[in-house]
Amino acid sequence: MQITGTHIAYLHTCHRKLWLFANGIQMEHTSEIVAEGKLIADSTYLDRARKYTELAVDGVKIDFYDAKNKVVHEVKKSDKVEHAHIAQVKYYLYVLVKNGIENPSAIIEYPKLKQRKFIEWSNDDIIEAEEWVERTKAIIHSENCPALIRKGICKSCSYSDLCYITEE
Repeated sequence: MQITGTHIAYLHTCHRKLWLFANGIQMEHTSEIVAEGKLIADSTYLDRARKYTELAVDGVKIDFYDAKNKVVHEVKKSDKVEHAHIAQVKYYLYVLVKNGIENPSAIIEYPKLKQRKFIEWSNDDIIEAEEWVERTKAIIHSENCPALIRKGICKSCSYSDLCYITEE
């Protein structure tokens, strides 16, 4: 199985969500919050598709890549799980480096907040990214779904109904 940026983001958000997603239970298509995030990404930077290219490499799909400047642009709705967003784009940078792109960087954009977060690549990130891949694979290949851990972000998760189905 190819590890994607979504897997890495879910590793840093919720192991249960990661396991469910990787094992074919995908709830994003039913989520209004996910739909709102896609709408923000599609409607905020209208010229982005013309200026940048979509890049798919080693199972990773980067929607907006500035090949000239070697910059990944990632649009997010909110910064609630910013640590997961940073891990996701660092994983993208890791994949780019593995494929011969030297010194890539990334910009995480939060248009609703009018904020940007700049992420630089460091060769020290290689070890961390490889550890994420191993941890992700271990969770994905586990026979059992990880236990439910209640977090503040659960209410806005596309898997919330599934995780809390037995509760009133």
